[in-house]
Amino acid sequence: MHTVGVSPDQDPAYDAVVVGGGHNGLVAAAYLARAGRRVLVLERLDHVGGAAVSALAFDGVAARLSRYSYLVSLLPGRIVEDLGVRIPLARRRYSSYTPDPATGGATGLLIGPPHTFGAVGAAADEKYFADFGRRCRLVTQQLWPTLTEPLPVRAAVDRVVADGGADATAFWRELTGRPIGQTIAEAVHSDLVRGVLATDALIGTFAALDEPSLVQNVCFLYHWLGGGTGEWNVPVGGMGAVSAALAGAANGFGAEIVTGAEVFAVDPDGEVRYRIRGDEHRVQAGAILANVTPTTLSHLLGEQPPPAASGAQIKVNMMLTRLPRLRDGAVSAEQAFGGTFHINETFTQLESARARAAGGQLPDPLPAEIYCHSLTDPTILSGELRTAGAQTLTVFGLHTPHQLTAPDPDRMRLRLTAAVLDSLNSVLAEPIQDVVMSDASGRPCIEAATTADLEATLGMTAGNIFHGALQWPFAEDDDPLDTPARRWGVSTGHARILLCGSAARRGGAVSGIGGHNAAMAVLEGSATRSRGN
Repeated sequence: MHTVGVSPDQDPAYDAVVVGGGHNGLVAAAYLARAGRRVLVLERLDHVGGAAVSALAFDGVAARLSRYSYLVSLLPGRIVEDLGVRIPLARRRYSSYTPDPATGGATGLLIGPPHTFGAVGAAADEKYFADFGRRCRLVTQQLWPTLTEPLPVRAAVDRVVADGGADATAFWRELTGRPIGQTIAEAVHSDLVRGVLATDALIGTFAALDEPSLVQNVCFLYHWLGGGTGEWNVPVGGMGAVSAALAGAANGFGAEIVTGAEVFAVDPDGEVRYRIRGDEHRVQAGAILANVTPTTLSHLLGEQPPPAASGAQIKVNMMLTRLPRLRDGAVSAEQAFGGTFHINETFTQLESARARAAGGQLPDPLPAEIYCHSLTDPTILSGELRTAGAQTLTVFGLHTPHQLTAPDPDRMRLRLTAAVLDSLNSVLAEPIQDVVMSDASGRPCIEAATTADLEATLGMTAGNIFHGALQWPFAEDDDPLDTPARRWGVSTGHARILLCGSAARRGGAVSGIGGHNAAMAVLEGSATRSRGN
């Protein structure tokens, strides 16, 4: 390992140093190493993967849970093919199930097939719901290929979308021109069906559905954009398998990955300073790829950090002895938990929860959605657990902004966990606690991560899972795109430093797109300099 600083006038020790070994950093390192560049990845933790990791979360329980991020939609096949990695994804049998809170969960909407719109008094909405999805996919199918290309300007995107026809153009104008809540309210009539659509605008985003800034619209777009269809798939083996495959590719191409390396300073001239077990090191890089939040990067540079967008979610992982019984006798537990299980997420409940949280109170009931990894991919369980009928459960609660959890994290973690369980119990035929497994010490297998936990463990500023507010996947027509970094949407205020994570223009979620685009900018810059010489 190079540990001696090199003058900027000399050849750098590395062509690129990647700060942060999350999945985007691994993608960037793999692309650059594949192109023959000398690459060093520095990761603070003792393992790579960032939020895309699996863990034996409960003592004595042989189940590898996806601890933080848990589904994959936005990872382009192009990246998988380019890097030669094997990342098997499994399709869930059902799209979603939503118990009707008006009946205490005695009836519910299953979107499969089969569909049960009639069971919740929304038979007329079935065709409107399908048409909404059709119009949305007309847009996303056109946009999806542009995410791994140089950043287009708005006028160019308008032309790309227009290739999808008049309906695509009309929907695109609505999506980029007015709050998504209005579009949803006009598209379908049932409060419950409206909520099913609206949740995609609010995952990890604290906003009203009629927010004038349209930040919720951007969130909605990214949740429908993956693969052009918006389908969210289960990573076979868990999220850790995704990161392991990417790390293997980076290593295989020759990238050097160092864990337990805490970067504490970077310099715009290319110097990176870091510690390993208390010993300080420094290294010179041709380019520094920042796979950290903008706030963290500012601290490393000794600069004033930009305003940080707050995260707004609670994640709860559980191990169950079996799936709980439902109050809805028309739907099996395997159907209900086979897709996304929506709890207390009607359109009205979502808006009420946001207003309550904005006023400094916990939502009651707490809107949440659940997914059962082990139903689709039982490989994360030991043979013994599979034989016994055990299942995993992952709950993602909405509208729990960082300002609620930050003042007293431990107390709020307990309160939020209780709120999640209460919300779930409101639509079940038995308390979820009755089927929660105990670990080797007799403790309930329930693990919660708040925004404060994400900030403390993963360095996600204010617990924002997107490293900040998501941005439209295009530049404005008058934005300067005069450097490779700007052309790829990965620029910072310094020429040698590029964003390569979720904070990049087309970052967010487990996609690898931020890493891909940062690597493309570095390679384009190298080619430009070579031609200039």
